[in-house]
Amino acid sequence: MPYLTLSKDNIKDEHICCAFSDKKCAESYERKKQWLKAEFDNGYVFRRLDERAKVFIEYGPAEKAWVPVKAPNYLMIGCFWVSGKFKGHGHGKALLNEAIEAAKQQNQDGLVTVVGTKKYHFMSDTKWLLRQGFEIVDSIPSGFSLIRLDFGSSDTTPCFNESTREGTCPEHKGIVVYYSNRCPYSEYHVNQSLVETAKNRKLPLKAIKLETMEQAQSCPSPATIFSLFLDGQFITTDISVCMDSRFDKIVGKLS
Repeated sequence: MPYLTLSKDNIKDEHICCAFSDKKCAESYERKKQWLKAEFDNGYVFRRLDERAKVFIEYGPAEKAWVPVKAPNYLMIGCFWVSGKFKGHGHGKALLNEAIEAAKQQNQDGLVTVVGTKKYHFMSDTKWLLRQGFEIVDSIPSGFSLIRLDFGSSDTTPCFNESTREGTCPEHKGIVVYYSNRCPYSEYHVNQSLVETAKNRKLPLKAIKLETMEQAQSCPSPATIFSLFLDGQFITTDISVCMDSRFDKIVGKLS
């Protein structure tokens, strides 16, 4: 099946895989499209299966990534997802190989991406990427690792920015969320679902939207799609924690 690269010319008429049938997230979905259009000018790539499916990869220059990482002359993989009936058909390897070839054509030193030391929601499969030749080059207490696929030409080792090292956020009371329009689910669930959830529990809530690359690169969590802190401590990347029916279960298990 052919793959399709989104651009400013075709993104209006093409879907972006996530949330295309979720009506309550329609506004957030359009915000993700606007975010992509702006990032295309920074060399960002959104490549997907030319089907109505969640099979895609996003990547761009690490220097321009909305992630608090230092990785000069690497491409940073953002979202990378193969789901449903399309699993097990080689799409993951095909899309990854295309990103590798793009990095080589741009004379980059390799690829990097942020993963969980265990499986984290809305993040790539760590074990699968390690089997593809990636290696862990940095880890932080909040449970994130930075991994790279190196082409053997770099004299520097990518690392997380200092803002992430403590695994805490400056606000030490109640719920604090950092999010961005990198995901079509985040805007709706932070500003609708989580507001109601926090109100029901009489918990203070502060939502911090990352609206620029510079803000994202100084975030206390490398998961700039969505990161929830409770009383200053990192809890989860799972956006479903915003829902009243899920909050207590997730927070009780992980806090």
